[in-house]
Amino acid sequence: MTLAKLKKLLLSLHFLTFLGMMVLAILPFTWPVHLPGVFWVKECIALLCWAGLFYLNLYVLVPRILYNGRGLLFVLTIFIGVLIMVLFNRAIDAIFNVPALMEKVFDGTHRHIIYKNSPAVNSGIIVITMIIFGISSIIGITKKLNADKANGQNAEKEKVSTELAFLKAQINPHFFFNILHTIYALTDTNIKSARESIYTLSHMMRYVLYDTKNDFTTLEKEIEFVQDYINLMQLRLPDQVQIIFEKPKVLTNIQLAPMLFLPYIENAYKHGISNIYPSYIFIGITQIENTLRLEVRNSIFDEHAANLEDSNGIGLVNTRRRLDLIYPGKYILKEERDEKGREFTIQLMFVQL
Repeated sequence: MTLAKLKKLLLSLHFLTFLGMMVLAILPFTWPVHLPGVFWVKECIALLCWAGLFYLNLYVLVPRILYNGRGLLFVLTIFIGVLIMVLFNRAIDAIFNVPALMEKVFDGTHRHIIYKNSPAVNSGIIVITMIIFGISSIIGITKKLNADKANGQNAEKEKVSTELAFLKAQINPHFFFNILHTIYALTDTNIKSARESIYTLSHMMRYVLYDTKNDFTTLEKEIEFVQDYINLMQLRLPDQVQIIFEKPKVLTNIQLAPMLFLPYIENAYKHGISNIYPSYIFIGITQIENTLRLEVRNSIFDEHAANLEDSNGIGLVNTRRRLDLIYPGKYILKEERDEKGREFTIQLMFVQL
């Protein structure tokens, strides 16, 4: 629920509560008798008292007692409030001599009505007071729950932003150091490849430093970043490693949270590559209208299996938390380890982007 909708709901509850109180206050206008002026004075006083109890409970009792887990004290306080309201009503009756005046009003054709100390009067006061306490308690609890939810979401967003910053920092040191070392070696053997690699590296750094500052980037830029990552990693891979990257030939340039693909691709490079045995990585990105799908498959080896999750940058678990916050109910993530085929697969699908 958005903040605007919450405010609208709470204001409507305030309005409906006091509208109901006003209806009860003016209901005696429908009686077929002429009521004395002191009765209406009493009605106004009662209305003010109920309004006072409403806001006392909403802004004092609920936050300071109920929120602090003192439920028994809260119930006792409500009971005392109802009792005080009943006694106060009787005191007003005594001060203004309301029962005697009302008995004169109902004398004659309404002899069966006895106003003085009437159980109906006391029951009405109790019921209305309990309703006032109940509605104000509901409003107070709803506000607290929504405030807690908003605070939790803000804290989670800050945490996700920190994790994204950590992810950017994580690919900087080792990745860039190794790539620069490889490019340095290329300057002695292949000047053209060294120049192209420097350009690709600068393109990646520009994306990491500037484009990821925003909450969203474009699918095209994210795919370009993945392609640059693959190109640079290719410089350091042995010949027996096969890399397959399939991407949409025609794509709709939808908005996407930056660097969501990298943890899964990085995971494949860390755990799917062997310097001894033939190995492979398959990266496939497909798009059908507003549905986007990432599939990463890689070979697995026993020496990598134990650390499949622990060494994966911000980790697959943290990446899932980013997905839960940014795309709640709009993504499907599947992870599968095929021991027989010696293959690890991750499928990430976004719907209704």
